[in-house]
Amino acid sequence: MEMFWVALLAISILLYVLLDGFDLGIGILFGLTRSEERRRAMLSAVAPIWDGNETWLVVTVVILWGAFPIVYATLFSAFYLPLLVMLAGLILRGVAFEYRYKTERMRWVWDLSFAGGSLAAAFTQGVTVGALVHGLPIANGEYVGGEFGWFSPFAVLCGFGLCLGYALLGAAWLVQKCEGELREAAYRQIFLLAAGVLAFLVIVFVYALAENLQIMGRWLERPYLFIFPVIGAAAASVLAASLRHHWDGLPFTMVVIIFLAAFGTLAISFWPYMIPFAITIDEAKAPASSLAFMFWGEGLFVFPLMLIYTVISYSVFRGKVHTKSGYH
Repeated sequence: MEMFWVALLAISILLYVLLDGFDLGIGILFGLTRSEERRRAMLSAVAPIWDGNETWLVVTVVILWGAFPIVYATLFSAFYLPLLVMLAGLILRGVAFEYRYKTERMRWVWDLSFAGGSLAAAFTQGVTVGALVHGLPIANGEYVGGEFGWFSPFAVLCGFGLCLGYALLGAAWLVQKCEGELREAAYRQIFLLAAGVLAFLVIVFVYALAENLQIMGRWLERPYLFIFPVIGAAAASVLAASLRHHWDGLPFTMVVIIFLAAFGTLAISFWPYMIPFAITIDEAKAPASSLAFMFWGEGLFVFPLMLIYTVISYSVFRGKVHTKSGYH
């Protein structure tokens, strides 16, 4: 039963990263755009689905809380401050999404809030991943690092890296959904952002080697992990071809595959740890009775219904949005 919940947790995290990732990425790119017409088109590209994207974060937290309470308690103890910043950013951007249409004189405040909230949420998520890769101070199964035990240059670097990655996802989504000048601008942004992500990956690899991070040993022990970088490189090659020929349907799919490759790399590098390299799945799982009880609610009904809702939403709102269309 614990493997069932590990699988659902992995799927929930992955869906959140991919779906809310391009959403947050568009918010970051929103702050770099001055044209009101383009901004309206960018918001229209995510308006029907953005709040549903964030629901996968709630699903992830519920699974952690019920199925792996030790991990839930440890992560919230370690990342109390970053999680508060992330939630504040998500709330701020949600409010700004609606309020910017209700005002003219103060619209710049809500525009700044939307872009800033998106950037803050993306950055703190990257910092969290970086801190987990770098390693948290844990003794006897408990976090002992204090308020800033998660902080390290590597974590900050990963924060900036995930912002670039989300922005890349967002630009690819705009290519798929938009037309005209916004689409052309998104094509140019994909090229620059892809180069930035590549530079980030090289820096991270060099840093991990220089600091002799424990995760590097997992790569040497498990050479099959290199299949994921190969998949990512192949997707990057197709991405480059799609940019050259302006194949609108391919960039987003290829960026998603790159994210899948990165996620697979991390997931198998951490296995069988829930918190690397301190708490394993067996140590973290809830009692069998709790896992079975959750199955009849979250596992059998909530998760499948969320998945069906997501598929239907993206099917109904497929296709291009017009540059002059607006959410309101």
